[in-house]
Amino acid sequence: MSTPESSARRRDRTHYLYIAVIAAVALGIVVGWRFPEFGKELKPLGTGFVNLIKMMISPIIFCTIVLGIGSVAKAAKVGKVGGLAIGYFLVMSTVALVIGLVVGNLLHPGSGLHISQDVAKLGQKQVGEAENTTEFLLGIIPESLVSAFTEGSVLQTLLVALLAGFAVQKLGSRGEPIRRGVEHIQRLVFRILAMIMWAAPVGAFGAIAAVVGETGWKALQSLAVIMIGFYLTCALFVFVVLGAMTWLFARVNLFRLLRYLGREFLLILSTSSSETALPRLIAKMEHLGVSKPVVGITVPTGYSFNLDGTAIYLTMASIFIAEAMDKPLSIGEQIALLVFMIIASKGAAGVTGAGLATLAGGLQSHRPELVDGVGFIVGIDRFMSEARALTNFAGNSVATVLIGTWTGELDRAQLDRVLSGQDPFDEKTLIEDHAGKDTEGAEKST
Repeated sequence: MSTPESSARRRDRTHYLYIAVIAAVALGIVVGWRFPEFGKELKPLGTGFVNLIKMMISPIIFCTIVLGIGSVAKAAKVGKVGGLAIGYFLVMSTVALVIGLVVGNLLHPGSGLHISQDVAKLGQKQVGEAENTTEFLLGIIPESLVSAFTEGSVLQTLLVALLAGFAVQKLGSRGEPIRRGVEHIQRLVFRILAMIMWAAPVGAFGAIAAVVGETGWKALQSLAVIMIGFYLTCALFVFVVLGAMTWLFARVNLFRLLRYLGREFLLILSTSSSETALPRLIAKMEHLGVSKPVVGITVPTGYSFNLDGTAIYLTMASIFIAEAMDKPLSIGEQIALLVFMIIASKGAAGVTGAGLATLAGGLQSHRPELVDGVGFIVGIDRFMSEARALTNFAGNSVATVLIGTWTGELDRAQLDRVLSGQDPFDEKTLIEDHAGKDTEGAEKST
């Protein structure tokens, strides 16, 4: 006799979608390798899919934060969650920076390459300009209340959503119709996202084929040391540092948590952008048992401030370029340069290739003679971007669980049910699984 749970499992056919994504990635590698020119022409497929996902980011962040703050009785609670999250993000970014610094100085990834100025300038034109601190801070304020959604800026949307959430909260009972309206809009937005996800195999195929077609295998072989070293360093940070934090403070097995988020990691791997998985992370963290206010504040903020993978990348890339150009950095220079980069990189976590602009901006401000060397790693930046995105995403998922634990906003029973597979995530609506639960994670009586 079939149970409702088994029927729900049978109706979930989205696992075919992610099998198709894996097949598309493999096919894209083959096409890019065998037919490089054709592979380059497929780049718009990947770009189009990522743009479809980015189209949904602003409305999802807005709805999530407004609902999270609007449902909290006291504003002090929001401030507590936000302050705790920012403090945690700064500490973990510093830990990641130190780990990257140690590994980079042990490996000496760029020694022996002796890059000439002519070679270093190849690809430099592909690197964008980084903002200074003043431009970054002013850029958080949108030109209008609506432009935050049209320009696609995570921080601008975050600011508008915070203001709207507190406004709904201050309205009290008169703001309840607005909150319900935003809740209906959130359901619509997540439903659209679920439809867009069926284009993932096409996007993954085009993106991977274009990358392999542009770089080829030779570029990867010549830079194998820094790539392998970077991936191993990211793995060390995730499985040792984050794993220890998750178990010591939340008594959660990291491997079970990462398994629960397996489809999101696959999506990030195929698109090289953690931004594509942001909406699903919000939905899955709420389903896991973390309250709406904590998820609504921690996840979007983490995408702008929790840059563990980016910190490791900036550290190792700086050391690599300096040694490859025979102009090594002293320890003091490394620390000063990388502290600047961590501050300058806030808000760029989900943007593919943004690490290059931050890297170039930091080198320009501290060691201008090294800026041309950034062009040398353009060819493999996409592959390193994948590790950055995966590490950033893992860091944000762990942070959400930890903040939920520390603030008492984590439903432990729901978490155990989800991680044990007893309460599967609804892939069709993304939010219907937990729609009947209040902000504390407990089910409402019927």
